[in-house]
Amino acid sequence: MKALGHEAAERLIADLKFDGSGLVTVVVQEALTGRVIMLAHADAEAIRKTFETGLAHFHSRSRNLLWKKGETSGHVLHVHDVHVDCDGDALLYRASAAGPACHTGAESCFFTAASAPSGVPAVAPASDVIDALARVIASRQGGDPATSYTAKLLSKGPGGAAKKVVEEAGELAMAAVSESQERVASEAADLIYHLLVTLTARGIGIDEVRRTLATREGIGGLVEKAARQDA
Repeated sequence: MKALGHEAAERLIADLKFDGSGLVTVVVQEALTGRVIMLAHADAEAIRKTFETGLAHFHSRSRNLLWKKGETSGHVLHVHDVHVDCDGDALLYRASAAGPACHTGAESCFFTAASAPSGVPAVAPASDVIDALARVIASRQGGDPATSYTAKLLSKGPGGAAKKVVEEAGELAMAAVSESQERVASEAADLIYHLLVTLTARGIGIDEVRRTLATREGIGGLVEKAARQDA
């Protein structure tokens, strides 16, 4: 988020419902993945500093003072945009983290899994599943092609993996026209896997793709296509 300045901060502050201690809850979401990475609190001063600098500032309840996230560690949070909840008593910061968000060194403060309610199966967020798959694929680089299909594909370089992307895209297209929902989902999963292998073979991380998608947010498809053709 570029510094929005004093007036934007004051308009937001005027509309918020601060608690008895003059605070609102702030949920921080990683902008690229949508993953919730931390929760903190902010008073009017912290909100003003966030808007003035584009870096997340909070109010420490334990120390009763203003603090800039990452001031000591360097793991600052670049805030892209701010959203207010329907009751006006909480904020959502969509941010890019310059390092682990948690003081423990974890990427997110929410790394401890609690038991799911009885009878409700746990479901991993799509971004977590894809990130985990990308990590597994990367770990297969240099592996034994005789024992690992992924290692075998990677050993052939981008060309070998790219051929499978074309093949799997064709199978997905055919399934989408005439086959069951389950079959389409299965073929889509195969395509995503082979796409990730191809990206890995090219040395491209999934976050690079996310960043590219983020630059297209709010841009019409025809406009974006025309811009690429003109480049």
